[in-house]
Amino acid sequence: MGILNVTPDSFYDGGQFEGVERALERARAMAREGADIIDIGGESTGPGSGEVSIGEELRRVIPTLKSIKYQVVSIKLSVDTYKAEVARAALDAGAEMINDVTAGRGDRGMFALMAEMGCDYVMMRSKDDSPRTTKKDVQYDDVVKTIHEFFEERISQAEKAGVKREKIILDPGLGHFVSSDPKYSFEILERLEEISDLGCRILVSPSRKSFTAGPTNLPPEKRLENTLAATKLAIEHGASMIRTHDVKETKKLIRQMNLV
Repeated sequence: MGILNVTPDSFYDGGQFEGVERALERARAMAREGADIIDIGGESTGPGSGEVSIGEELRRVIPTLKSIKYQVVSIKLSVDTYKAEVARAALDAGAEMINDVTAGRGDRGMFALMAEMGCDYVMMRSKDDSPRTTKKDVQYDDVVKTIHEFFEERISQAEKAGVKREKIILDPGLGHFVSSDPKYSFEILERLEEISDLGCRILVSPSRKSFTAGPTNLPPEKRLENTLAATKLAIEHGASMIRTHDVKETKKLIRQMNLV
């Protein structure tokens, strides 16, 4: 899954792909590099990001989505949003997947919409109740148990609303979404098998996140090597989907692991 942020403030690529033409060019490049899915995001949810109105998010996302849908026809499109109104507009415009960082907590209408539309639905676990995460240094007795219990509750609520379990994809959250202490992100990757018993596909997004900064606190543009190491760890422990800024390099890693 290639990341396409059409935002001015995303932590790594903010502002690079604003506007339909630049976003379309990037989508074409990711398709050539081997992306199976492109995930379009119109609102940053990282630490320090600001809230975006529904109207502004629609303005950023929908024209880009439509352009890619009709000009990069081989690619599956996902939209990264926690707002049911944006999700509905995206699905009506040709998206086939919704990626919700709040796991349905950000908009009470999301589960009902997912049941109605029958699309793939990524639910992510975050330590914060709000859509935007913080740099809070949360400590856990057992981080994977905490995540497992969170997903049990969220899956139960989704199924009560009519969402089929086979449509649900679990993202355990990494980096600041779990804790500013990097040890927990690595522990999650090493124990992904313990989430697989929930019967859902697992997506991870280690791409250039804070926990890949290493002891020298590398800036995002220098975190590729550590990102690929985290990606390899995730795949070895059961991740079936990788969300990344670096499609070409990630695809090469997957080939080296003889998985395609």
